[in-house]
Amino acid sequence: MRGPHHPPCTRAHQAGALLLVGVTFLLTRLLSVPPPFPTARHASTAPWPWRGLTSHDDDHLRIYVYADDEIDGLRALLRGRDATVSPATCLKGQWGTQVKIHQLLLKSRFRTLDKDEAHLFFVPSYVKCVRMTGALTDKEINQTYVKVLSQMPYFRRSGGRDHIFVFPSGAGAHLFRSWATFLNRSIILTPEGDRTDKRGISAFNTWKDIIIPGNVDDSMVKPDARAVQPIPLTKRKYLANFLGRAQGKAGRLKLVELAKQYPDKLESPELKLSGPDKLGRIDYFKHLRNAKFCLAPRGESSWTLRFYESFFVECVPVILSDEVELPFQNMIDYTEISIKWPSSKISPELFEYLESIPEERIEEMIARGREVRCLWVYAPDLEPCSAMAAILWELQRKVRRFHQSAQTFWLHNRSTVNRDLVEFHQWTTTVPLP
Repeated sequence: MRGPHHPPCTRAHQAGALLLVGVTFLLTRLLSVPPPFPTARHASTAPWPWRGLTSHDDDHLRIYVYADDEIDGLRALLRGRDATVSPATCLKGQWGTQVKIHQLLLKSRFRTLDKDEAHLFFVPSYVKCVRMTGALTDKEINQTYVKVLSQMPYFRRSGGRDHIFVFPSGAGAHLFRSWATFLNRSIILTPEGDRTDKRGISAFNTWKDIIIPGNVDDSMVKPDARAVQPIPLTKRKYLANFLGRAQGKAGRLKLVELAKQYPDKLESPELKLSGPDKLGRIDYFKHLRNAKFCLAPRGESSWTLRFYESFFVECVPVILSDEVELPFQNMIDYTEISIKWPSSKISPELFEYLESIPEERIEEMIARGREVRCLWVYAPDLEPCSAMAAILWELQRKVRRFHQSAQTFWLHNRSTVNRDLVEFHQWTTTVPLP
């Protein structure tokens, strides 16, 4: 019942109320649209690649980085048995990601010096570089890893599930022969999602591991000072190119033969690793930019650095590797920026298909690739778009509040104990892991 002091609700009042609701809705929508370059306030609603890690509060992720003098043996994994390998030696080439990720985490705002507040633990190692320089043998690498892990109580506490390892090459975690015993729960960062061509099992597991981009030459990733600039599509000499060694691999051998049959369409020179005819890095990228499509067949393993390099000379990558895994798949739609073609159909049919693609579509794919290639660049995580920002965003999703291993037990007061009911901070560190 309407009270004595309330005026009657007329049709004009109702219309005015509806108009007010409509105006309020429109203003709210307009004011809530995120800016072109999102701030931290708007980052959670912005699309990748501009979202970065700004959508996470700094308190949401803490990573502890082990120091090389903290654990007996860890320095050998970084510098070799005689400590003769420098980080600068290991910074270039496909194994450079081991160094870059380590160095960037040391400077990261997500780093903590307190193990007890850490959500994740990073174990630095440059073993690919150390192995390639002869500073450690495969046997020594295996023995040293086991020695290091046996001294880490926090690794034992979780069974390794909150510990991070980087394996940067086609061999993946197989560089550590006993990975299946010791790292079967750990988080592995690797560009290699498949390594079953020479082994019966892949070390990559989609539920826990993260695919990372390859290490593109530093001279090509600087936004304003790239050593080699792209050229217009109309000035490119070739339809496609393959700049790599055949290595006795079926797909690559087919490309070499096709280049001989169709020299006006496919460039595939025989690359020399040494001597006067060795192709320098600048010349390599000058060749790479001279085609509309950059072919990326598998080599010793399924991934290839050429896929990432192609984005910086702005040719469309054509993946010829059936088992390849690509990074940040929950952020990037790879159908917008690349082509994946069956390796069983490396034939003139491939050229016919590539020639049928309209120039407008090629330009669209190149433009989209230009937007996301910042995710291949190993830059500080403060950058709104970088490989490190994306890796840390992925790591955030791996954080677990609960830690459990076969060696971990807990009591009613939430204290963590071992089989002998010894509290965690009293655990000895010399007992070998199972």
